[in-house]
Amino acid sequence: MLKRDADLSQPLEKLHPNEKIKHQSRYLRGTLAEGLEDRITAGFPEEADRQLLKFHGIYQEENRDLRQERRQKRLEPAYEFMVRLRLPGGVATPKQWLALTELAQRYGNGSLRLTTRQTFQFHGVLKWHLKPLIQGVCAVRLDSLAACGDVNRNVIATADPFRSNVHFKVWQLARNLSEHLLPKTRAYFEIWLDGEKLAEGPKGEEEPIYGTTYLPRKFKIALAVPPDNDVDVFAHDLGFIAIVEDGEIAGFNVTVGGGMGRTDGDPATYPRLGEVIGSCRPEQVIQVAEAVVSIQRDFGNRQNRSRARLKYTLDVHGRDWFVGELEKRLGFALAAARPFVFTRRTDPFGWFQGQDGKWHYGLYVECGRIQGERLRALARIAEEFTGYFCLTCNQNLILAGIEERDRPRLEPLLEELGSCRQESPSRRASLACVALPTCNLAMAEAERYFPRFMERFEQLLNSYGLQEEAITVRISGCPNGCARPYLAEIGLSGRAPGKYNLYLGGGGDRLATLYLENIDETRIFAVLSRCLQQYASERQDGEGFGEFLVRSGWHEAKPTLLES
Repeated sequence: MLKRDADLSQPLEKLHPNEKIKHQSRYLRGTLAEGLEDRITAGFPEEADRQLLKFHGIYQEENRDLRQERRQKRLEPAYEFMVRLRLPGGVATPKQWLALTELAQRYGNGSLRLTTRQTFQFHGVLKWHLKPLIQGVCAVRLDSLAACGDVNRNVIATADPFRSNVHFKVWQLARNLSEHLLPKTRAYFEIWLDGEKLAEGPKGEEEPIYGTTYLPRKFKIALAVPPDNDVDVFAHDLGFIAIVEDGEIAGFNVTVGGGMGRTDGDPATYPRLGEVIGSCRPEQVIQVAEAVVSIQRDFGNRQNRSRARLKYTLDVHGRDWFVGELEKRLGFALAAARPFVFTRRTDPFGWFQGQDGKWHYGLYVECGRIQGERLRALARIAEEFTGYFCLTCNQNLILAGIEERDRPRLEPLLEELGSCRQESPSRRASLACVALPTCNLAMAEAERYFPRFMERFEQLLNSYGLQEEAITVRISGCPNGCARPYLAEIGLSGRAPGKYNLYLGGGGDRLATLYLENIDETRIFAVLSRCLQQYASERQDGEGFGEFLVRSGWHEAKPTLLES
């Protein structure tokens, strides 16, 4: 273990307040147990506890649709909680699916949400329901520990590990990475599962990787299997790209320094692509990951959280320093990077067969939200299903491992689910984050705006004969970019109700360019109409929309007076 002897190299008073919260939390305990028992308020009154909740996979939120009404009545905000699960590689069994469905209906708002990090979120959970919800989750061998907070979060991997032996091994590696980098504190089990409490606090307890202050900010890892880049591997702090030779994994290219978040109005913050720094053998992946995490732990910015991600550590110290520090900690040098090619970022839909001959079914889920009749229908399928529910980083669902004999029985149900509406290729390729009314950071709508935006966008595509093009649209309610708009061919980042920054020309290994700031829907579609019209008439054979925008200079062109 690459342990640091002293958790703090500077006095607490000089660091961000969150560092003191973590250091004094008794390994993530704080006063969470006491806050849970406080029935006077529907929230956690202590700021320290609200920060520590995140390490347990929980965000305290507020229904902002009710904010003004409750203020007028002099009531406290309509507090509710989001609970995010840790699900490395995004695989759940039918038993787990049924349990999560029942928990969402009993303790949440009746929906399951599939996230861009390949896991589940419960929304609309009240404080008094947090404990029974988490106990129900843990009863089916799942948990929410480290799904949020200043730690390594849910490790993601190319979706559906049951399609081939290579995908299965990568999924196993994602699970092993998640377990290795999981906080070792017993606080989660004490607070939520009524585990045995340590007699004198955390005496004798320690975090061998994280120490008492954990990481400066969140840390994200992705594993990709070419030619699929459905995980957007370059968007993450650390990435591993599988090198496959003769059907076996020969190694992994290592990427570092990706991150999508930025702070509105702060030019010192920015989205950044990860860069390939070399390759390693499969058996070295966990060692490399721990070493990278330890560098961020020791050198990440603990004064300014806006500049605390690994991408800034890398930019401040430089690539050569970073690689040298990494190899010093590893005790060996990374090998040279190996060639790889990504050709797809979207998910498979409908029926397809895996390497073992079993069947798989890809189901589109708009914005990842499963509720109502669709939630009930999937529960009915889970009752008869012997395979797996595989979540994708595009917020969709793949039912994997369907036996040939079971296909006739499941096919009518699945086809009915898949044909609730005839989604366009572009809709299937697009994303939106939750945003309003619950996300504390949201500045504009995203999920609730997505259907309206896409309907108008599809009409525009049809008018130019582009209805079969899978043009990627991603909408985020704030600059943090949970829907990864900075890698979209068309990206919207919320600035205010009804106002967005418009980004153009992104791709899996290409950042989109900010084209116009703080504009409304009318102006957004004025721009899109012009560039789609030009794309329809001037594109080259096989040229994607984002590639065209870059080749033609659209993504960097100065807007006309009409647009600006």
